[in-house]
Amino acid sequence: MPYDHDASAALLEQVNHALNQRTALRIQGGNSKAMLGRPVCAEVLDTRQHRGIVSYDPTELVLTARAGTPLVEIEAALNEAGQFLPFEPPHLGPGATLGGMVATGLSGPRRPWAGSVRDYVLGTRVITGQGKLLRFGGEVMKNVAGYDLSRLMTGSFGCLGLLTEVSLKVLPKPRQCLSVRLAMDVRQALAELAEWGQQPIPISAACHDGEALHLRLEGGEGSVASAIDRFGGDSLDNSYWADLREQRLGFFATPEPLWRLSLPNNTGPLDLPGRQLLDWGGAQRWLKSAALPQIIRQTASSVGGHATLYAVDEAPFHPLAEPLLRYHQNLKKQLDPQGIFNPGRMYADV
Repeated sequence: MPYDHDASAALLEQVNHALNQRTALRIQGGNSKAMLGRPVCAEVLDTRQHRGIVSYDPTELVLTARAGTPLVEIEAALNEAGQFLPFEPPHLGPGATLGGMVATGLSGPRRPWAGSVRDYVLGTRVITGQGKLLRFGGEVMKNVAGYDLSRLMTGSFGCLGLLTEVSLKVLPKPRQCLSVRLAMDVRQALAELAEWGQQPIPISAACHDGEALHLRLEGGEGSVASAIDRFGGDSLDNSYWADLREQRLGFFATPEPLWRLSLPNNTGPLDLPGRQLLDWGGAQRWLKSAALPQIIRQTASSVGGHATLYAVDEAPFHPLAEPLLRYHQNLKKQLDPQGIFNPGRMYADV
């Protein structure tokens, strides 16, 4: 049964204790994204005690909940009202929480058509590196520092502060959702997707598994039916997209290291050792390969993209250019001057 508990006072006390003792904290919710990032050796700060939906008004399309709230509870409440999180956040484990969803900033197959997690975050409450619980925006710190903290916290992997509460924009579910499988090779699929992107076709997911293109079509019944008639192909169970999002497809089960390549739209096929699965219409590519990291990253960089290793590693994220690294370091010093929050989780020098 879902339950509510406001543990913000206890979390604030733990943060202030860490500041006084000059000890680091490893922020942890359901720990479902533990495979992402560098190892952090520090005292665990568990957010799961701080949970519950604070407010939800379906007519306003806004939900506010505490950071330790399980994603399954949030999605169940939205589903009852015929609404959903448009960016399809992956859980990657049974205990995924709202805070972890925002901190990692991961989105599912609908991302190119609906937007990212950051696009739907309206506001946050954050315990800062100065040991204060503040609301953003609207609090003084945003005006003084010049940062939009709610957006900065998204995808920061807990390195800038401790999320305690998040307000999100949500949307009504599409009236119709159908999926098809179209037999074509990768080159044809990428060319077709580039052309379809210029047309009013209700595509909300597109994935090529090496053999066929999988499409999800969502919207009004008429527009979806018209698109199905146009494409033909074989009917595909809509559960495919949840299996893709949660990395349950057979592609993910093999032992080779898993890489996520983020690439510009309309990037052609990449010549890399191993097997590839194209998501986001080709803008996100999953790679199973034992190739050297520098080869994979060099290939991604050559087309203007970057590569992330889905494993606990000393360098899981794509190296930053020197000016960008300095920006990250300065931001960390501004928001977490003692460096107590997830030190080194993303980069050794941040």
